Amino acid sequence: MKTNFFHLAVLMAAATCFTLTSCDKDDDKESKSVQYVDLGLPSGTLWATCNVGATNPEDAGDYFSWGETAPKDLYTWPNYKWNSAGEPPVLSKYCTEETQGTVDNLTELELADDAAYVNMGDDWCMPTAEQCRELINTSYTKSEWERVNGVYGRKITSLTNGNSIFIPAVGHRVGGTLAFNEGDLMSGLYWSSTLIEDNSLNACYLALSSSSVGVPTDGGIRFLGRSVRAVRRK
Repeated sequence: MKTNFFHLAVLMAAATCFTLTSCDKDDDKESKSVQYVDLGLPSGTLWATCNVGATNPEDAGDYFSWGETAPKDLYTWPNYKWNSAGEPPVLSKYCTEETQGTVDNLTELELADDAAYVNMGDDWCMPTAEQCRELINTSYTKSEWERVNGVYGRKITSLTNGNSIFIPAVGHRVGGTLAFNEGDLMSGLYWSSTLIEDNSLNACYLALSSSSVGVPTDGGIRFLGRSVRAVRRK
């Protein structure tokens, strides 16, 4: 009898472990099924444990152009949702400069154009550039290059409570091809919800590789297909 109770306890513990680390989503995008981690950040931001479209922390998930909510086969200016011309582009939304399109001075994605909100449910959204900077601020977290189930990426660990998330280096999509940041054979490129205000063709993103992690000040071209790691909405 004791042996049976022991086996039952082991099985229950294993099931609990799986629940805490998996990222399965219900078909109706029920946000409660998505896991998140409290890293003890000053803002209170809670980060998802997996990318949008992923089922495990090391999975790439889906790739999105900035301001689009569905993956696609080709990532170029001509097939970018908010481009009303071909190439060079003429922006029809999220524009602060007359030379680049229709000025609306929107510098943060609206929820209807937020890949996390649309795909994961009302409790989620894409992080702002400021939230990305906070995540990698060495006053709050440490960042280590690690390998999980054969996939390299950055483990971000809280300096206050020891909790961590893993962000895989799964590249980005250019045209119809998977590519990596120049000079790095492995890199992760994650959109924020924030536009580069003095260059509306670009948006802010979190970049990580074996040698560095940061939020480039010049941003990335909006049509590129990049990963999204969501945060909980307050």
